[in-house]
Amino acid sequence: MDDDAVAEYVEDARSTIEAAPQMDEANTKAAILQSFLTLLDWKIPENTQLEYSVKAFGRTYKVDYALVLEGTPVAFLEAKGVDTPLNDDHEEQLSSYMSNKNVNYGILTNAEKYRFFQRRVTGSEVSVRRVGTADLEALEDRSTLLEAYTKDDIESGEGREKLERINELREATEKLETRKDELARELVEVLIEEVSGSIASLAESESKELIDRLVTEIEREIDSGQNERRDPEGTETLRDHHSDRNDSTGTEYLIAFANGDDLIAEFRGDQQAETFVEAVDYLVREHSIVSKIGEFPYIPGRTRPILHEGASIDGIEMVQPREITGGYYVETNLSSVQKRREIDRLVDHYDFTVEFDGDW
Repeated sequence: MDDDAVAEYVEDARSTIEAAPQMDEANTKAAILQSFLTLLDWKIPENTQLEYSVKAFGRTYKVDYALVLEGTPVAFLEAKGVDTPLNDDHEEQLSSYMSNKNVNYGILTNAEKYRFFQRRVTGSEVSVRRVGTADLEALEDRSTLLEAYTKDDIESGEGREKLERINELREATEKLETRKDELARELVEVLIEEVSGSIASLAESESKELIDRLVTEIEREIDSGQNERRDPEGTETLRDHHSDRNDSTGTEYLIAFANGDDLIAEFRGDQQAETFVEAVDYLVREHSIVSKIGEFPYIPGRTRPILHEGASIDGIEMVQPREITGGYYVETNLSSVQKRREIDRLVDHYDFTVEFDGDW
């Protein structure tokens, strides 16, 4: 999955929604969701049929989009307007369509919210299960989930394997969360028996935190498809080389500017947006980035202002503006991928480089 393509889709969709927040279904499909299908490599009419007939609840209905391979529907996308919040009835509707047509993949969306489904057959039992959800901005952090619904992944069978992996990880997470106290006690007992009773009190305080950290790591793998644990013998980072602070046991975001091996500036914090704002403010304050980017509003993509002289553009308010040095405003309503990309774009104006570390 092309991260830049996903980011561009998110940016364009958000701009369209902000311009017309009460779009009905027809306009939502035309203005946004056809681009979403293109992102997943489904094309009308090559492999996508509109208003596909399917029987459900004793009647014939029309599925908004049927994604087709070799003449057979393999996935359904049911669309609602931006003006329509998704609900359980919509899920039941899509599940019925999938069950009646033996379709294994389904997506329900109103362009702002996305729900992903899989039809599963276990013995004689057939069920449709939600395997993931995402807000529009969160799509950039759901690469594995999105890839599973692409034409190539469904055609090759990799999509099924990815969804099975996600299901297994979610089931593991549920067990860890529901049985945390029991598992923590068992872990303490093993450590006392195998190591020493002298560590009992320490083991008791750490065992639940260990399970919580494991759940966090599993959730990250579900989102990104990658295990983000670092190789202790891996490449040394600027954070390792230049910072003498102890690693935090909580969430931490780090942005470091460097010229070769020389650290120029470093920003860290437990809030992603705060660290992003501090880094942009530094570029404005110390490196006159305003003189580099030219006219305001600064719109590095197609339509979305990132930096401006005010908190609104042509009467339209920024979503989450933050004021920085010089009375400028920076947009913080960005995903982690977008924040990194915008910092990269700003740093491209200079000879120094940027590195992201921590929980980015």
